[in-house]
Amino acid sequence: MQDLIHKIQSGLQHPLPGVTAHNKMAHAARRAKFDVPDNARQASVLALLYPKLEEWHIVFIERTSRNPNDQHKGQISFPGGSYDVSDPDFKFTALREANEEIGVDPNDIQILGELTDLYIPVSNFNVNPFVGLMNYRPSFIPQESEVASILEIPFQTFLNPNIRQKTNIKITPQITMKDVPYFNIDNKILWGATAMMMSELIEVIQLV
Repeated sequence: MQDLIHKIQSGLQHPLPGVTAHNKMAHAARRAKFDVPDNARQASVLALLYPKLEEWHIVFIERTSRNPNDQHKGQISFPGGSYDVSDPDFKFTALREANEEIGVDPNDIQILGELTDLYIPVSNFNVNPFVGLMNYRPSFIPQESEVASILEIPFQTFLNPNIRQKTNIKITPQITMKDVPYFNIDNKILWGATAMMMSELIEVIQLV
């Protein structure tokens, strides 16, 4: 089991694949490079690995929200959220948000490194993704106002090329995005920024 963690740790020390990896799971309209505007809001997410049933798993949340303007409601994502002015750095934001959203203890999380930040034009967030490790399976406590469900996915699942598929996704009643790349995990659609960040994490282990 430690081989995967070694590959992630080592890969994160190399120059990251960044946009090249992102674009493999990006919709055609999203593949252009977007400059981060000065008024972009900062956020952090945590890609958290932990052992379960003798293999490494990674946790995602299915988002809920009472905010009707939430552009990411119902999507599958890493736990995370907005940077707060009281946060000392983006890493702290990722750990704080993971604690709030899924109840994990920040003191038990080892940060292995950071992936390439990713700007999301639709919500004007610049997301800073961190990769973390726990040496035990946590007892998740979902934040009811933010988390509809928690998904525990074996990391090995993402190494199967057959889960990379395409579909049409209705964004609004008037707008449907066609041929959107996504990961099919337990018949749920993991797409968008999270899929792009996950694509980079997968490529990181191939750098070693």
